Amino acid sequence: MQVCLASTSPARLMLLRQAGIEPVTRSPDVDEEAVIAEVERVEARTLSADEHVLLLARRKAADVAQRIAGTDPDFAGLVVGGDSMFELNGRILGKPHTPDAAIARWRDMRGRTGVLHSGHSVFLVRSGCVVDERFAVAEASVRFAADVTDAEIDAYVASGEPLEVAGAFTIDSLGGAFIDRVEGDPSTVVGMSLSTVRRLAGELGVAWTDLWNRA
Repeated sequence: MQVCLASTSPARLMLLRQAGIEPVTRSPDVDEEAVIAEVERVEARTLSADEHVLLLARRKAADVAQRIAGTDPDFAGLVVGGDSMFELNGRILGKPHTPDAAIARWRDMRGRTGVLHSGHSVFLVRSGCVVDERFAVAEASVRFAADVTDAEIDAYVASGEPLEVAGAFTIDSLGGAFIDRVEGDPSTVVGMSLSTVRRLAGELGVAWTDLWNRA
């Protein structure tokens, strides 16, 4: 069984590799902002965080699964897509992009607890056909240390690490020292819940251990 990661996220790639899987990677061709705007316009409401990440995970995985089915008849395996958002006090916090935004974000987050929402979509593709899909959302709460100093925040932001990650933090690199507690599957916070992907693969009739292809 092959695995295609429908994402260019280094964190998601690292997670699969650490779990014994070396996937091929494909970048989904999905305009995320346009997708969300269209659905919210049609439904005349704002999507919740869970709905947001699940919609984008499914669209991204479907895009890649359909392209693989149409161009690679020899592919037999899973296409995995994901999307993540961080929620704090009812506010959705995406990637800060700029140092000033990241600094403000961290000064607001310290001493508080937020929730990382991670959407997952897994397609089974075989012999040029998209066979089936399973999907789910995983959540994990993150408690930030209350004693993080302004100097530490400035230094962390200057490293560049928090600028292009959901919520402006990581737990598996420099940011981990500033987090007191994680409740839920820790890999959810990194970018993809491995336990959730394993369950979805099983629902598609694929044993997780059959996907191991790394020494």
